[in-house]
Amino acid sequence: MTPTVVLPVIIGGLYAAGVYLLLDRSLTRVLLGFLLLGNATNLLLLSTGGAAGLAPILGVAEPEEMSDPLPQALILTAIVITFGIAAFLLAIIYRSWRLVRQEVVGVDEEDRRVARRSGTDADEMDPDDLAPEDRFPAHADSLHTDRHVEELLDRHYAGIPSDDVDLPPTQGRRR
Repeated sequence: MTPTVVLPVIIGGLYAAGVYLLLDRSLTRVLLGFLLLGNATNLLLLSTGGAAGLAPILGVAEPEEMSDPLPQALILTAIVITFGIAAFLLAIIYRSWRLVRQEVVGVDEEDRRVARRSGTDADEMDPDDLAPEDRFPAHADSLHTDRHVEELLDRHYAGIPSDDVDLPPTQGRRR
């Protein structure tokens, strides 16, 4: 039997498409990319099993005529793992849609701000020397009264429910 190049090309294409979709900010595309990676892994495991043979039951066939049961067991395990993680991703997508009415992960401005900072070691930094917006939240200059925090939260999250039930985002808000 001559080896064919079609199966490795299909596996490589599925892996490439899966990784490409995983790098997107859309959670639905991340889910599709993960499913493609799972299917590519299943095909890869299937191709490692070699040529089809008889069922690996003792007394039915000679050992050299039997197919290897290990890739089949690994494929079943991979299917279960892929299903479980896909269900978890669907739950995350649903929760994201319920909270912010979109399933695209936004740009994290805090990460960008931290990346712009110089590469100073944390032991060498004095919090008093940092700009007020770069100080850690519990620094003495950043502490506010609860009333001030409630007003900031009320102003920032006005009209946005804090959960999928219509609870106000702060405790101080009166309806």
